[in-house]
Amino acid sequence: MRKPVIAIDGYSSTGKSSISKIIAQELGLVHMDTGALYRGITYFALQNCLNNEGEINLSQLFARFNEIHLEFKPIDQELVLFLNGINISNEIRRNDVAANVSLIACQKEVRDFLLETQREIAKNGGVILDGRDIGTVVLPNADYKFFLTASIEERTRRRFLELQSLGIETDENAVMRNLINRDKIDSEREVAPLRKASDAILIDNTHLSKKETIVLILSQIDDI
Repeated sequence: MRKPVIAIDGYSSTGKSSISKIIAQELGLVHMDTGALYRGITYFALQNCLNNEGEINLSQLFARFNEIHLEFKPIDQELVLFLNGINISNEIRRNDVAANVSLIACQKEVRDFLLETQREIAKNGGVILDGRDIGTVVLPNADYKFFLTASIEERTRRRFLELQSLGIETDENAVMRNLINRDKIDSEREVAPLRKASDAILIDNTHLSKKETIVLILSQIDDI
């Protein structure tokens, strides 16, 4: 029996990735963190494609796609992102990556580059993907679609605690400014903007714990 394809979209720091990982374990699915793919390309650009002003040279990045090999490998029962054979799971959480990932993600060339990778993984079912345009663009025929949201204050708190746990120094005001800016860019970009699919189930988890959010999502999925 074919296992389902599940799409979970939503705003930054609503817990999409961590929630998707746990649901994947519960249901025996493969989880792919699509946001990590865009962060991986952003990290590559910051390392290799800066102009004289220290800004990302998009044309140079596009010309070097053939040098980028992103893949997920299982480590301790978790899929970890590798760039050209190097584990970059911590590097892609840095502030400079977070500050530039929306710029990278709104580029049509980047999205086209990653689109077939995501669809290829999902074509046989048994997969859960999270991102911003999974249910609307990447997998419009997904069996289940969810859209997560939460207040900016709660998302700031979660993101700040995550950065602290990774040993990354910052302050909550900077985190909030970054999230507000990312929301604006993601929602207003011309290519695959962040939006809820018409058939997605909306979940506001401002006042829900991660466990409560997972239970609510699982309650919407038929036994598999």
